[in-house]
Amino acid sequence: MNLDQISSRAVVRAERSCRLQHAAGLMRKHHVGALVVTDDPPNEGEVVGIVTDRDLVVKALAEGIGPGEATLSDVMTDGLATVERDADVRQAIEVMRENGVRRLGVVDDEGVVVGFVSFDDVLAGIAEEIATLAGVLKSEREREVEDNPDQDDAEEYNPEGPFAEE
Repeated sequence: MNLDQISSRAVVRAERSCRLQHAAGLMRKHHVGALVVTDDPPNEGEVVGIVTDRDLVVKALAEGIGPGEATLSDVMTDGLATVERDADVRQAIEVMRENGVRRLGVVDDEGVVVGFVSFDDVLAGIAEEIATLAGVLKSEREREVEDNPDQDDAEEYNPEGPFAEE
């Protein structure tokens, strides 16, 4: 399964000097759980990290850091673990494991962040594939029953049957 199939396309950026309260508002407004943190002017396009909704709770609120005073620089994770959009799920899982993160930036051929893939996205994608495999088993069983309509489903095992050893 290709990451392009399961990653989100929503990338919301905020400068590192952005106040936590404003960042939380951006997350709510855009329905995202993470922001790409960029540098302040004059390097405002350069990605410097990531901040998640969990960072706001665990690193800020739990520590008593006021959302009106603190900035993303105070709680963000420096750097952004990334994976290319044409990578497969296995590669994403490996990058997550190596970096100890639950979200990865998905980048295009030029290294520009074009989306995110989360642990939940990966899990949902794998679950969908497992459900498809289960459907294969079900249709195979149904086909076998259709091919043998006279077969009694309640037939018991008979050790003296046609395949018993003598």
